[in-house]
Amino acid sequence: MRRATIERNTAETKISVSINLDGTGQYDNQTGVGFFDHMLDQLSRHSLIDMTIRAEGDYHIDDHHTVEDTGIALGQALTKALGDKKGINRYGSCLLAMDDAQVQCALDLSARPFLIFNLDFPTQKIGAFDTELVREFFQAVSTHGGITLHIDQNHGFNSHHIAEAAFKSVARALRQAVETDPRMANSLPSTKGAL
Repeated sequence: MRRATIERNTAETKISVSINLDGTGQYDNQTGVGFFDHMLDQLSRHSLIDMTIRAEGDYHIDDHHTVEDTGIALGQALTKALGDKKGINRYGSCLLAMDDAQVQCALDLSARPFLIFNLDFPTQKIGAFDTELVREFFQAVSTHGGITLHIDQNHGFNSHHIAEAAFKSVARALRQAVETDPRMANSLPSTKGAL
């Protein structure tokens, strides 16, 4: 089964991430950061990756370490659950509309992390959540998941909608990429013979 659990404990955070790539989008995410939990729930539901995430962080400073370290642990969990990557589609993309916002994602489970992030938030906060942390999360997932990840906003004027469209777009692209292709179940989707 393509499952993984990662524990990450530092002086700043205590994180546990458990995922099942072949799930149905069941989630139980509790990070202590309300809006972030909502986004992680969307990521799980729309990728069909079951996720259970627990995080404790240095909230008295801010939410940065909690969000970033959760991204690190999730990226590591994805890498572990994918194993040798035989049979996966590898690539995924999604153009997603949510009310005023339209965001597109294209990604490659290449083992070559690279983030292109073109979201323009009109506000610095969504409730109590710093919008700049959206980028920090996806940077951590990309780096530690070995993902080439492009996220581009075509339009939008509501910060909540822009962020949510981004998470949902990444989720749908990730769903495509991690799914197995029965025509190449024992092969790597690469001419190099390695990913």
